[in-house]
Amino acid sequence: MIDQTRLPRAVEFVTCRTYLDVAKAIKDMIIRGAPAIGVAAAMGVALGAQAASDDAFEAEFATICDTLAATRPTAVNLFWAIERMKRVRASVSGQPLADVRARLVAEAQAVYSEDIAINESIGAHGGPLVPDGKTVLTHCNAGALATAGYGTALGVIRSAYASGKKIDVYADETRPFLQGARLTAWELQQDHIPTKIITDNMAGHFLKDGRIGCVVVGADRIAGNGDVANKIGTYSVAVLAKENGVPFYVAAPISTLDLTLTSGTQIPIEQRPALEVTHVFGVPVAPEGIEVENPAFDVTPHRYVTAIITERGVAYPPFEDSLRQLAASPAK
Repeated sequence: MIDQTRLPRAVEFVTCRTYLDVAKAIKDMIIRGAPAIGVAAAMGVALGAQAASDDAFEAEFATICDTLAATRPTAVNLFWAIERMKRVRASVSGQPLADVRARLVAEAQAVYSEDIAINESIGAHGGPLVPDGKTVLTHCNAGALATAGYGTALGVIRSAYASGKKIDVYADETRPFLQGARLTAWELQQDHIPTKIITDNMAGHFLKDGRIGCVVVGADRIAGNGDVANKIGTYSVAVLAKENGVPFYVAAPISTLDLTLTSGTQIPIEQRPALEVTHVFGVPVAPEGIEVENPAFDVTPHRYVTAIITERGVAYPPFEDSLRQLAASPAK
């Protein structure tokens, strides 16, 4: 997997040879983005199963799944992928372990391939919503790096641009981990899509001046009422977009929906290390010993969300109805 902590200064790859390597890569944000975490988790389960002993396979398989599930609490795709791998294991119970291991590898590869197709479908549904001749604002990174390929929010932008729309992009820097400045800007630059980086506290200024036609972001978990957990700072952007009459779109696969939750207040919020705030690339920028709060995500209430774009179509308010209808519908 590409080491996202090194971008854009260097393009380097990390090879994971054990499920513990995968778990560390997820926890250390070498790989990040909800769909990408899900794909990596599926591959981690399959990888761990290859090395699990025949005599204690079931116990070791459970440990593999539990270890990967403990890496990051907010992105529901992580748990979705692990549960999918558990179901596959159960479906081949009683078969030779060589066949079980092969089946788990095939399922992980299917998760990977399906994710790319899902993202392309999200782009096809979302591209028409992007106004021609306007700027799109995005926060954090929901591109190819955050998925198996193509991207969710950036998939919408890529689709709109490929259709011939004359658009450009403002990428919020996304403190403290700078996913927008380091990753989104790098991705869009590779695709030659006109892009400018803005600091997070500039979003209100540009949303007010009428240049921005819409905001498109990804999601790490979406509750049944349409509340959206995404990278910290998303809520602020959504409020500013609402104040200035700018549509706020969320692009995410059906696997990001958590319809077991009635609202976003039930979504667990990951707390990250203080060093991410007090240091930038290892350089201290705050007083030594200062206390820090560093939630990785915030929850945007559904009243600020114009629509949620999925691979099965676009959900509009009331989300309690539209999300359940899409979740129950066949893929398009």
